[in-house]
Amino acid sequence: MSLPPGIAAQPGPADVAAPARPVVFKAACPECRGRFELAAGALRLAIGASRRTTFYSFTCPECGQAVRKPAGERIVELLTGGGVRTLRLHST
Repeated sequence: MSLPPGIAAQPGPADVAAPARPVVFKAACPECRGRFELAAGALRLAIGASRRTTFYSFTCPECGQAVRKPAGERIVELLTGGGVRTLRLHST
């Protein structure tokens, strides 16, 4: 199964004798084209009422650019399952 460009989960080994490593996510910056791994704490997920208002964001560790990318259902599932902090947006 292939994941959308720009994001991929890589869970640590689930060894009973040792604690599981934290999940890291592969990401890319559209500004500097850098590719890197980010811990769940470096990402934010916003879930809105539509595709346009559901996105994840991070700061590029290479160039410092704030990056915001759309998050479809599969990405939302991966990020929430990996412990990324989530903000639910409500319209009034």
